[in-house]
Amino acid sequence: MKNYTGKMNKQSDILNIGGLWFLFISIIFVSCSPKSAYENYVSDVYQTSQAGDNLKLLSSDEVKTPVTEVKKVTLQLFPNEEYQKYYGFGASFTESSAWNLATIPVDSRKKVLAKLFSPTEGAGFTLTRTHINSSDYSNNHYTYVEEGDEDLSTFSIHEDMKGFSGEENDQVRGIELIDPNYDLIPMILEAASIPGADFKIIASPWSPPSWMKAGETAKMTNGSLLPEYYGLWAEYMSKYVTAYKEQGITLWGLTPQNEPLHAHDAQWDSNGFTPEQGRDFLRDHLGPQLVKDGHLNLDDLDAGLHVLIYDHNKSTMNDYVAKTYEDPEASKYAWGTAFHWYTNSELKENNWYAKELAELQRNWPNKGMIHTESSIDIDANDPIGQYWRSSTDYAGTFVPFETYANDIITDLNHGTQGYIEWCSILSNKGQPNPYDNFNSAPVLINPVTDEVIYTPLYYLLSHFSKFIRPDAHRIGVKGKAVDGVIYTAAKNTDGSIAVVVFNQNEEAHEVSIVLETKTFTTEIAPRAVQTIHLRNK
Repeated sequence: MKNYTGKMNKQSDILNIGGLWFLFISIIFVSCSPKSAYENYVSDVYQTSQAGDNLKLLSSDEVKTPVTEVKKVTLQLFPNEEYQKYYGFGASFTESSAWNLATIPVDSRKKVLAKLFSPTEGAGFTLTRTHINSSDYSNNHYTYVEEGDEDLSTFSIHEDMKGFSGEENDQVRGIELIDPNYDLIPMILEAASIPGADFKIIASPWSPPSWMKAGETAKMTNGSLLPEYYGLWAEYMSKYVTAYKEQGITLWGLTPQNEPLHAHDAQWDSNGFTPEQGRDFLRDHLGPQLVKDGHLNLDDLDAGLHVLIYDHNKSTMNDYVAKTYEDPEASKYAWGTAFHWYTNSELKENNWYAKELAELQRNWPNKGMIHTESSIDIDANDPIGQYWRSSTDYAGTFVPFETYANDIITDLNHGTQGYIEWCSILSNKGQPNPYDNFNSAPVLINPVTDEVIYTPLYYLLSHFSKFIRPDAHRIGVKGKAVDGVIYTAAKNTDGSIAVVVFNQNEEAHEVSIVLETKTFTTEIAPRAVQTIHLRNK
């Protein structure tokens, strides 16, 4: 008899040839029956609801379905059916956010940043945004050069790191600053120092300096960049990228202009670019300047600075981006499209612009898609409850939590690779800014009492940012349509899977998730979002 090695060798000592042959056949049979890769997976269920759950980890008793009959939703996962890669979820660094942090004790400030950026202690935000020059959430108008400086010899980002005087505008005057040296750049650097923090930043200009523009209605408001300053403005923006890098902040992305269709009716810092002007500025000036200065890699647009065009409402994005993407010399500089959700009251009636998202992905499949801004007006008397009821702002009347949940999930299911809220932190009154434009935010701080409020938006964003990590991919999920229930699923690089389900109905639903040979069942509360995190135990 031949001498078999390994495990077979031990058996040959006690079995005859016939027995050994039978054993050999048995081993082959077993090895041809593959074990599910998810056999040892367990589920952790987190819920945020109108009833008061805030990213609550449900116990095994709470995820069991009740005796009473409930509607059933069955979702089948297809983990090998992969779609777009995710870059992250989060909210923005603004001067107003930094000012609010400067008004509270240092320990409290660090706790807020940990709640935003720690993947274990908080939301683990991974994709953010900030502004070049002042924005609608700065304390006043500012640029980085002196007026008329056409060789940019006075260029400096000192404004983003010099701290606050307490005299910037009437909204901040008289409020004690615990750390007057705090500012936008110190905020970004402190956030980056949080253990485990790992976030990307997209920078956007709201307006060039007024002396570069024509047609303004107020300082840095409305009007358009004069063509003779296109080259200078491109150099200015590239200098900004360099200056931030010198401070230890490497920007991931850049948009040439925030909301370029605001040239006449904006109430804050703005600058108009028609689709043709946006194309020409990128093709002939900004793109070449970024390449010249080593920020942009034309051989691999995913390797250097990512240029995202448009950066305005998704309702009209397809007509705008076509002018750039149809021009090979302009398109070669553009990594993808940035878009916003405004006007938010029209989202529901337009099915969250799913058709427009699908068209963008179909027409330009090799271009990235990032949602870069959303926000709502604050109800300072009810900053938490306003998310769960009909609320009114400049755009109309809608239910904010429902609007956000549907918007995010619809965006993701139609190719979007990241979602960014506007200001990460504002005051309990939606301040400060010099425009009487008062937004809500994931975190609200009372700068007088130091109270910190985490709004339902904070917890909703956490359902995505905490469990769908960078480089995850959306995966296939199929189920029978159920009115008022929407869902998406993603697989992380560590093999864990996050399924996010939103139930906007007034009754609980039983949700069964089928993953190959295993089924995980939970009950989702009325008017609630759940993340079912499937992982190896």
